[in-house]
Amino acid sequence: MRKWMLIFGLLTITVLIDEVGTIIFPSINKYKLATATALLATIGLLFFLFKSMDKTAMELRKLEKRVKNVFDTLDVAIWSHDLRSNTLLITPGIEKLYGYPLEAFYQDFFLWKKVIHPEDLPVLSEREQKLKTGEPSTSEYRIIRPGGEVRWIQDRGFPTLDEQGNLVDFNSVLFDITDRKESEDRYRSLVEMSPDFVAVINSGKIDYVNEAGCNLMGATGPSDLLGLPATQFAPTEIIENIKNSELHTVGKIAATRYELQMKKLDGSCIDVELSTMPILLGGRLATQVVGRDITKRKKNEKTIQYMAFYDTLTGIPNRNMLKKHLNEILVQQKSQMAAVLFLDLDRFKIINDTKGHTTGDLLLQKVAKRLQGAVSHEGMVSRQGGDEFIILIEKTNKEKAILVAQRILDKLSDPFDLNDKEFFITSSIGISIYPTDGNDEETLIKNAGTAMYVAKGRGKNKFQFYSPFQNGNSVRKMELENGLRKAIEQKQLLLHYQPQVYLGTGKIIGVEALIRWQHPQFGLISPSEFIPLAEETGLIIPIGNWVLRKACEQNKAWQNAGLAAVTVAVNVSVRQLQDDRFVDSVIEVLNQVGLNPKYLELEITESIMQNIEESTIILNQLKELGVNLSIDDFGTGYSSLNYLKHLPIDKIKIDKSFIDDILYHSNQGQMVKTIIDMGNHMQFSVVAEGIEQKEQADFLYQNACKIGQGFFYSKPLPVDQMESFFKQKANVEVL
Repeated sequence: MRKWMLIFGLLTITVLIDEVGTIIFPSINKYKLATATALLATIGLLFFLFKSMDKTAMELRKLEKRVKNVFDTLDVAIWSHDLRSNTLLITPGIEKLYGYPLEAFYQDFFLWKKVIHPEDLPVLSEREQKLKTGEPSTSEYRIIRPGGEVRWIQDRGFPTLDEQGNLVDFNSVLFDITDRKESEDRYRSLVEMSPDFVAVINSGKIDYVNEAGCNLMGATGPSDLLGLPATQFAPTEIIENIKNSELHTVGKIAATRYELQMKKLDGSCIDVELSTMPILLGGRLATQVVGRDITKRKKNEKTIQYMAFYDTLTGIPNRNMLKKHLNEILVQQKSQMAAVLFLDLDRFKIINDTKGHTTGDLLLQKVAKRLQGAVSHEGMVSRQGGDEFIILIEKTNKEKAILVAQRILDKLSDPFDLNDKEFFITSSIGISIYPTDGNDEETLIKNAGTAMYVAKGRGKNKFQFYSPFQNGNSVRKMELENGLRKAIEQKQLLLHYQPQVYLGTGKIIGVEALIRWQHPQFGLISPSEFIPLAEETGLIIPIGNWVLRKACEQNKAWQNAGLAAVTVAVNVSVRQLQDDRFVDSVIEVLNQVGLNPKYLELEITESIMQNIEESTIILNQLKELGVNLSIDDFGTGYSSLNYLKHLPIDKIKIDKSFIDDILYHSNQGQMVKTIIDMGNHMQFSVVAEGIEQKEQADFLYQNACKIGQGFFYSKPLPVDQMESFFKQKANVEVL
């Protein structure tokens, strides 16, 4: 009988301690643990059996000492209570756990209950119910040690029922889990406070989720999510990948990262970045998921990607996209032809400068749509910047490029409706063909741009194929245009001044400010070359404003220096007059410089007659300021005497071509005489330009023209020479 009791007891305690070891030492191999625990159980069982046997005192003391040594090395306590005999057996480890002497527990069987933290007492009733049914129970509760220290205890109870189902005894394994609980609490606090989504997936379902995860998924709390399948929120293939990675990473620290679209509870989708790692949860494999919402980041990335390759104003590809696509085409096409069309709007800068950038931007948007309609599926339309567009046509030939170019010109010839006003605009197109005009994107675009300048120079609203013979003039024109944009800030522009004199006495009555450009590469460039370029590009407006300010400042400086108080004449282009801010800019300059308006004269060409109604309004506003107004190059343009008599004009300036006729034409100056008579009759002051010889001056004076200028009196002079000229002609007459 004792033999069978020995075997039964050995198996019972082996299982008991094996359970304890698995909890305390989860990393130890289970078979090694079983061997060790069997040995421990054997020693313990022998202790109990020998105590009931009639053995010698020496053997008993030896055994007790060995058992005590074993239990002293453990951080756990074992509690065994036989309810039938009311026999209690407690291992010495309980002193370490509870802080009470071992005898105290023998004296008071319920001491272990009395020291449980009041808030955790409900755990006992749950534990008791399980034990009565023969079900093992694991409880976690706090105890209060004698000094007031609070420790966490895990209590694993193993009941024994008799044949009638009555609880006859139970064994408990007790150990301190305070460090683990504190670690768990810290971890849980960090997880709960984390702004990132943290969840645990167990058996394909959500087993845990933190507050950030609830907010991310649109849940009111964890209960909305716990137990739901992970495939409800993430793609099935992602969940399968996570499961597969779990199988291959058991026992390893391996994290896998994903970017995916996740569904929220309401069905909407967000972009998330997930990091998954396999973990052991209750002895089972699970997956910890850490993620964050990257919807905003993905949106920003898309925006950056869009801005890198698309024009934000028109929505069509930009130069980066065009170059990227063109390079790809050149690699793929090889033997097939491709065409690059470089397009520039002819009158865009006039509209943009005079009507404002809002109108200009609207026009560019409508031009882009028309270009896409004209090109359709045959190629790519891109905006290079400003009013320049490049069209790439793949797998084409010269004839097809001509058809597309002509279709573009036709589409753009129709009026544009902008803010209930009609605007007309034309374009110039240059075309280069791959591979004859270049083998790389840079050469093809450059040559198409060269051809575009040729088309513009031949009257605009045309297309032109590239030819190597075009390079010379077009390259210079491009370099001048690029240089002109920097000329003001790099102080390459300067003013010369040509005296205007009274023909009867030679005395100075005014000066005309004439612009010059000192180019660092090409030297002094004639206004006849760069002024048309400035008109064409719209740069005439900032350049004209610079001339106006500089001339007024210089005239005021001469007056402050005690030199002649004369009028300074400044040329004003039609494009400047069309600028809505022109009158305001004149007022601003006069006020800031402190120049009396009567010492400023604005010279305007006859081309203002093309839009006489608007011109009349602007000229009257200028006249009200007190400035002088003159018609320059009179007789060469669109003058109408009917209009002229209604304009607030002070002077007309006879063009040099008529002055030359005085000596070199058979009519011997009759045209000049007619203009002088007409001007005097209309009470205009008449000024003759381009006087180069004494005979011309005498003729003009004899025919009642009193004012003139030209090389006969002085060429245009830089500032310092003009000051010397003033001093030589000290007696100045002002009319």
